[in-house]
Amino acid sequence: MTLPSGTATTTLAPTNPWALVPPLGNLDAYISAVNRLPLLTHEEEQTYARKLRDHNDVDAAGRLVMSHLRLVVSIARQYLGYGLPHGDLIQEGNVGLMKAVKRFDPDQGVRLVSYAMHWIKAEIHEYILKNWRMVKVATTKAQRKLFFNLRSMKQGFKADAAVDAATHRDTLSEQEIDAVATQLNVKREEVIEMETRMAGGDVLLDPAPSDDGEQAFGPIGYLADASHEPTAMIESRQRDALATDGIAMALARLDDRSRRIVEERWLKVNDDGTGGMTLHELAAVYGVSAERIRQIEVAAMKKMKTALVEYA
Repeated sequence: MTLPSGTATTTLAPTNPWALVPPLGNLDAYISAVNRLPLLTHEEEQTYARKLRDHNDVDAAGRLVMSHLRLVVSIARQYLGYGLPHGDLIQEGNVGLMKAVKRFDPDQGVRLVSYAMHWIKAEIHEYILKNWRMVKVATTKAQRKLFFNLRSMKQGFKADAAVDAATHRDTLSEQEIDAVATQLNVKREEVIEMETRMAGGDVLLDPAPSDDGEQAFGPIGYLADASHEPTAMIESRQRDALATDGIAMALARLDDRSRRIVEERWLKVNDDGTGGMTLHELAAVYGVSAERIRQIEVAAMKKMKTALVEYA
């Protein structure tokens, strides 16, 4: 069809590829949009990569990122078996893609798609390890490799094994453990330990109250050690100090008679477990009434209390 002269032609591909990605909508709309984004030729990729490297061109970085968003969607789909949201996996993969674009060197002779796959998978792996369980199942590089390979190999064992529902099992057999250890070049003990970590579930230490308002019993009830709680330990040290050095300092402030009365009444214990001297026995020793001994005792205790407060 020939257009009339003077009629302006329109370009099917938008000059700004960002316009193809809807700002809002569901995940299916996003995936459909990124799959419509145009791919870059090798020459275009090289041009944009050099603009970003040499001139820090943000628009060039955007072109490189946009043309590889479909790669992130494809890679993220491979990790849906971990039970994490597909959208979150894509989002983490996009972070890895942007890191790859920032570090990409066009003079290395490698296409961006090959270089970016490593960064995309690394970010998705990190996200899975942080969110698959409350407690990390793998921390070192070797453990991470074993985690992802062991999971995929277990699925392969299940697919190959012709077992019925009655004999179905989730754990690896001895032969399968040996096969995994040999193929991944790790020790059998490492395979067994990782399988145990993967098979274990998370347990809430402090469960939430039930519907009837009753507090559910959890491990926190018997795991807590009150004797080693910092506040309790400090209070215990303070009590010990008051009972030894504090008491000795307070007694030193009393005169001889008052100190003996307090010691005989409160600090001495007979062999039979009974206390020290009575008021009447002390009254006979000092030749005064029992009431006078009680008054001396009360006055001495007040002085000691004041001394202990100052010591504390």
